[in-house]
Amino acid sequence: MITVDEYLDYCDKALDGFVAIARQLGDRLVNERLDVPGSNTAYGVVTHCTGVMAWWARQTNLGVVVPRDRDAEFLATGTVDELVVAVESARQRLHEDARAAEPGAVPAMPPDHGHDLTETQGEVLLHVYEELAQHLGQLEVTRDVLLSRNP
Repeated sequence: MITVDEYLDYCDKALDGFVAIARQLGDRLVNERLDVPGSNTAYGVVTHCTGVMAWWARQTNLGVVVPRDRDAEFLATGTVDELVVAVESARQRLHEDARAAEPGAVPAMPPDHGHDLTETQGEVLLHVYEELAQHLGQLEVTRDVLLSRNP
C-alpha cells in the first residue's frame, strides 16, 4: 500500500510534466490544435485535467460540489502563465483532497453514470492519477507534433 505522500508524488510528476510542456509550447502554440479531427489544444487538455482532479477528488470523494462544464474545459484558451497558475491551484486542492480522503471509505457522491472505479475513495484517487498519466502522454505527442511543424 502506498502512502498519500507517495501518491501525490506521482500526481505531482504528471502535473510538472503538464507545466513543462506548456512552457515548451509557449503562448504561441499552447492553444494550437493538431491537424486531426477532434484534437484538443494543450491548454484545453490541461484545463480538463484540473476539472477532473476537482470533480473526482473533491466532489466524488468528499461531497463538496464542484461546478464543472466538461465541454468548456476543452475549449478554454489563455496564456502559459495563466495555465501554470491554474495547475498550481489545482495541485494544492488535490493535495488537500487526497489528505482528507479515506482510502477504504465509500465516496460521498459517487457518479450516477455507472463508472466502475468508484467503490472506494482510494479507487477514485487512482482514477485521478490514471487520467493525469493518460493526458500527459497525449500532451507529449501534441507537443512533439506541434514543435516539429513549428520550429
